[in-house]
Amino acid sequence: MVEVRSAPADGFDLHSEMVVIGAGASGMVAALAASESGRQVLVVEADSSAGGATALSAGLIPAGGTTVQKQAGIEDSPEVFAADIHEQTSNQHEPALIQGVTENSVKVIDWLRQRHGFEFSLMAEAKVSGHSKPRLHGLPTRSGIELVDRLRASCERNRVKFLFSTKCETVFAKDRLIAGVAVKSKNGQTKSIACNHLILASSGFGANRDLVSKHMPAVKNGFALGHDRSRGDALSWGIKLDADTRYLSAYHGHGNVSVPNGILVPWDVIEHGGVQVNRYGRRFWNEAGGSSAAAAAVLAQENGEAFAIFDTRIASIARRNADFRMLDAQGVFSIANTLGDLACLLGLPIGNLERTVADIPTTGQDGFGREFSSERLMPPYYGIRVTGALLHTQGGLRTNASGRVFHQDGTLFENLFACGGAAVGVSGAGVSGYLPGNGLLTAFALGYGAGASIGA
Repeated sequence: MVEVRSAPADGFDLHSEMVVIGAGASGMVAALAASESGRQVLVVEADSSAGGATALSAGLIPAGGTTVQKQAGIEDSPEVFAADIHEQTSNQHEPALIQGVTENSVKVIDWLRQRHGFEFSLMAEAKVSGHSKPRLHGLPTRSGIELVDRLRASCERNRVKFLFSTKCETVFAKDRLIAGVAVKSKNGQTKSIACNHLILASSGFGANRDLVSKHMPAVKNGFALGHDRSRGDALSWGIKLDADTRYLSAYHGHGNVSVPNGILVPWDVIEHGGVQVNRYGRRFWNEAGGSSAAAAAVLAQENGEAFAIFDTRIASIARRNADFRMLDAQGVFSIANTLGDLACLLGLPIGNLERTVADIPTTGQDGFGREFSSERLMPPYYGIRVTGALLHTQGGLRTNASGRVFHQDGTLFENLFACGGAAVGVSGAGVSGYLPGNGLLTAFALGYGAGASIGA
């Protein structure tokens, strides 16, 4: 149970200029940026090591106008990136926030590359859904774990201090000014820490089933595949402090999760010409809506399940993904030389599945508004039973591009910041506004904005 209280009458046990709650990417980027100006920074993490939701990600950060892009001959800019976000979200966000976030995205990638030796390169694919330019940046392994390890090492070189296996339970504040926090170690020892600046980087609330049911009921019955400590602590503190919140219904979902083992079936199997069908062998939506929107669409079907149908050509594309290779090695995919045989393996009506595949057009749009390429599905055919999942929430505390939190009256807190999943993202309301990489975008852009502004 988190709480907000007045500062302890007998003073604090410790002092740090800046306290960060959470050692995921957003918290460590903020800590690293502030430490470069000589700030004394303490990062408090409930887990035994750094990572958070970032460690579960593919480690791909969108940024528009970076040196990496320029060296690859790609013309992009914060303005172009901002336009993509506004188009995807139907202009739901304040232009100043989006412009600031996209500008910070360039700064943080170039800064980490030039100052800290991060070997960023661009994702090879020329087009990623919703992005008009190739702008997903990753480290060599394309792993969130590698990002975490590199950030922690850089922080430690800059003398950022970490308290692991230590949970923050209380924020001390008076008259909108944060005075410090109280933390408890795994052995039950409690300490109070005074601070000049507090950054909430403790993720969203995807692991809090009550909050998920309240704000995003469409995915309340789906797999929860995010970090298990995303319990809404930052949101709770913010609400108790009368902070403004935005878009608590926004989330990143995935509607192609294998049943029953909960492994993501890469959206490549749909994006490159596959389809999703219900238990009656019929399609039920426009899959061009993307993997995130698929979560609610699939969970709305009977038993909250569907089936992904594709072929060997598409499988060869998806095989570059480690999750696909894992599923393939486990023999989870049903594979057959005829659609009738595939239907039998999956327990689907033969005639319906055959008609569904035959009705896929080779030119123009289908009845759902989706456009397909001229390449028809050909044997051998693949199929797998899937469901929907919540990966992480996208709503949270409202901030500016420097991560400073807004009060409900529209003014800014003087020394309270939020970034990553603790802050509202840039995906609008609901699920349809999510662009690939949006989670790490706000983790890195707002984390950098907060740390740099405190260090200035």
